[in-house]
Amino acid sequence: MPHSKLWTAEKTCKLCGKKSRLISEAIGVCVDCLRSNPEALKIAMETHYSERKKWGLPPEPPRAPGGIKCGLCDLDCVIPEDGLGYCGLVKNIGGRLVHLSGQPYTALLDYYYDPHPTNCVAYWFCPGATGTGYPKYALRRGGEQGYVNLAVFYGACNHNCLFCQNWFYRELLAKKEPKIGTEQLLKAALDPRVTCVCFFGGDPGPQVLHAIYFSRKLLEESKNRIMRICWESNGHFSPRILPTVARLSLETGGIVKFDLKAWSPQVYKALTGVDVGNLYRNTEYVAKLSGQRPEIPLFTASVLLVPGYIDETEIRGITRFLAKLSPEIPLSLLAFYPRYLMDDLPPTSKRHAYEALRIAKEEGLENVWIGNSWLLGNHY
Repeated sequence: MPHSKLWTAEKTCKLCGKKSRLISEAIGVCVDCLRSNPEALKIAMETHYSERKKWGLPPEPPRAPGGIKCGLCDLDCVIPEDGLGYCGLVKNIGGRLVHLSGQPYTALLDYYYDPHPTNCVAYWFCPGATGTGYPKYALRRGGEQGYVNLAVFYGACNHNCLFCQNWFYRELLAKKEPKIGTEQLLKAALDPRVTCVCFFGGDPGPQVLHAIYFSRKLLEESKNRIMRICWESNGHFSPRILPTVARLSLETGGIVKFDLKAWSPQVYKALTGVDVGNLYRNTEYVAKLSGQRPEIPLFTASVLLVPGYIDETEIRGITRFLAKLSPEIPLSLLAFYPRYLMDDLPPTSKRHAYEALRIAKEEGLENVWIGNSWLLGNHY
């Protein structure tokens, strides 16, 4: 657990010399320099490169001449002979791409039962917690107390977030275990208490073929019961795979949840290690699909309020974009807690969270929620 002394220490931007408690040493520069000075991103990327080297992962998505294109996600790695994709789970062996997790029939993951109401990003409107969509998509009015979600935690990711709240997925990736077969996971999902499955991690993106295969098998074997399929993701699915992902949720009463890390491309890459890519195009696709199921929102977004970096500019850009798609899109503003390499920042302040809420509503969003509110303090 990070020590509060780290939160109160001032750090110095390596470019402009600004001193602030809201500069992280892992980034090395302030948010203003990230948005205005190309040198700032180079400084921030140094941490990504050194950290990924420790774990034996490529520093950036490979673009090898003569390599093989993966295409599982929108990073579109072109992987050299004997090389890995950015996620660490796809390898070019003898001119053939091999999925080291064994997908689609097995996957690198862990799983557990999470009682309703869960601490899901969408719990404030989801069928499991509220009964929304009853009787087609929920067992009861008012929520499914006594029933559970099957939480499927994938042990790989196509991002390198320096603030990752679930960074320990890397331990699964390093060991390449546990590898769970479809039959074992099906047995767990067919427990009569299970009403939904949520794929998260890490991220489901690198093992999406497994998630799709498993979901289809599960739905075949649970035709006469409630079984929602949900996703918590960074949203970087391949455009050719995204329609299948979205329809699995659309048809079952599930929810697609994208974590929108930042708006400015430079801030996005500094925090995550990768380009923003198709994220906002993917967001638009799923959001527009929501109109086909008015009972329950198909799409929801979340924004982690990282102190010093997800400021008014970032929040306004994201919320303006969402409001133009639909003012009804549910948005969760999540309180940050210091983890992984950005443990020198304080938890999100109440003032920061409520200012973000004000901006979101000012931009036109009607359904905005502050999540993890118990973490909010008065640290800045």
